[in-house]
Amino acid sequence: MTRTVDDLRNEIRRAVGRYERVESTAFTKEALAAICDEVGHDVGANRLPPKSEMRAAILRQIDDAPENTDRAFRKAELETVAAAVGDG
Repeated sequence: MTRTVDDLRNEIRRAVGRYERVESTAFTKEALAAICDEVGHDVGANRLPPKSEMRAAILRQIDDAPENTDRAFRKAELETVAAAVGDG
């Protein structure tokens, strides 16, 4: 069975110790920060950077050249992130 975007997001959330969501939502800043931490990117101790910066950092860390990070991850990107955090 094919995993949906929602399935992939929840798998990634579980892999980084975040809560699953019943409704379809993009990642929060906190979830993106947890993913950054999991893939080895330090977001800093102060304020969290913008979502677009964290998405770009995640994609760079997993060797996927970011195209446009001003949007939520696409399904193929989510599959790559899920594999990188060990839940794919």
